[in-house]
Amino acid sequence: MSAVDGPDHAHARLVVVHPDATVLAAGVASRLLTRLLDLQSLRRPVHLVLTGGTVGIASLAAVREHLVRDAVDWTGVHLWWGDERFLPGGHPDRNETQARAALLDHLPQLPAANVHAMPASDDASTPEESAGRYAAQLAEHAHADAVVPAFDVLLLGMGPDGHVASLFPGHAVLDVAGASTAGVHGSPKPPPERVTLTFESLHAARQAWVVAAGAEKAEAVASALAGADEHLTPAAAVRGTERTLWLLDAAAAGR
Repeated sequence: MSAVDGPDHAHARLVVVHPDATVLAAGVASRLLTRLLDLQSLRRPVHLVLTGGTVGIASLAAVREHLVRDAVDWTGVHLWWGDERFLPGGHPDRNETQARAALLDHLPQLPAANVHAMPASDDASTPEESAGRYAAQLAEHAHADAVVPAFDVLLLGMGPDGHVASLFPGHAVLDVAGASTAGVHGSPKPPPERVTLTFESLHAARQAWVVAAGAEKAEAVASALAGADEHLTPAAAVRGTERTLWLLDAAAAGR
């Protein structure tokens, strides 16, 4: 079940509702693999931003099990993260660790150099150092007039409070300007220290996909789709330069 917000043009927002979280993860996997194949018929490399969270990691696990997985040339895919917990490398709560276990470690074709993880707390002294080094990596892969790649697909989970990446309601990080990344302190969700892409980076994405499941997300979904202020519901500010998708289960959609 789907609904399109606005006319059918490049900037239309598409809301797609799936019966439950399991079907949602499978649907995201199928959609993502098809998108990667389509993109690789046009250009390389392809830049994909990964997300953590229950449904985000379940979607990666669904990619791992999908028959089409090996049709993708993973040597031509660069992987990034929208945010990361500032914890030691290999910590089970890091998005990178979970993504590796769910999918990346099962892709023998994927070059290590194509996996762009945010520096961990045992490799950077502060979230700001990690953010600065990640910004430099992003800039290396950006076009001459940009500071980040034009992400082909940006995957974002959303919390019950409407946060995306580590952009939390009412937090000072929402107002960071002129930077592609930021260190986060005092996160309302543990751990308190994180690293995140800023809104400026998120808005560089060609396609932005917000993936959310569960009745506890329904209020935030409704708020975001109604155009709430980004300081109250950060997910409301998510938009791709070409397309914005909201991929939901029935509970998150309030149906």
